[in-house]
Amino acid sequence: MCGRYASTLPPEMMEELFKLLNSVEIVPRYNIAPTQPIVAIWEAEGRREAHFARWGFVPHWVKDPREFPLLVNARAESMAEKPAFRDRVKHGRCIVPASGYYEWHTGPDKKKQPYYITRADGQPMALAGLYSNWIGPNGEEVDSVATITVAANPHLSVIHDRMPAILMQEAQWDDWLNVRDVRAHEAAQMALPLEDGVLKFHPVSTRVNSARDDDPGLIEPVDLSTSEPPAEKPKRKKAAGSGGQMDLF
Repeated sequence: MCGRYASTLPPEMMEELFKLLNSVEIVPRYNIAPTQPIVAIWEAEGRREAHFARWGFVPHWVKDPREFPLLVNARAESMAEKPAFRDRVKHGRCIVPASGYYEWHTGPDKKKQPYYITRADGQPMALAGLYSNWIGPNGEEVDSVATITVAANPHLSVIHDRMPAILMQEAQWDDWLNVRDVRAHEAAQMALPLEDGVLKFHPVSTRVNSARDDDPGLIEPVDLSTSEPPAEKPKRKKAAGSGGQMDLF
């Protein structure tokens, strides 16, 4: 699961990197949490633009979002069959720009230590996602997003068994956003775990547990020399063939 992330890319760099046709007014964020407004990129009528959307997916057919479960992530393995997501895999794919994301490792003492995970080459991340436009009974509209997760690779599985689906190449970004020409099953083949070594991670302060904290210090490494680091898990064999947040509602 991906439940917190950071996005610190300046607006002008985001516009250039993702070839946006609009400008975005954003500030660096270091602790983005579910239900908060986030920046997501999608294409509509041939225009690739950035939009503000609620992180917490609401299907268009929901009557009252307040009574619907919070869908922060969509599992890549089942998204094409789930009623909430299957139409959006075909028609509502998006990208969520990120600098890195947080994941928590549960130690033998049951304490949870947060880690900050980034691309090893220092480049921004493009998280694969799905978006929806919900229209209420009084005409109110809310865009919402779920980020897609996949099984963690062996390197990251020492922290958690899931990781975001990260699109690494510009060609992947183009294909993922191109819902007119790229079919759902073709797009799903891009939502895969990354190879070992593509990402790196380090432990960070437990201050990230509170969504009220949002500052550069959250992504700085902390010293765990007095505690037990996560133990290596045996590598899996490959199968043959193969709260208090800015709620928009």
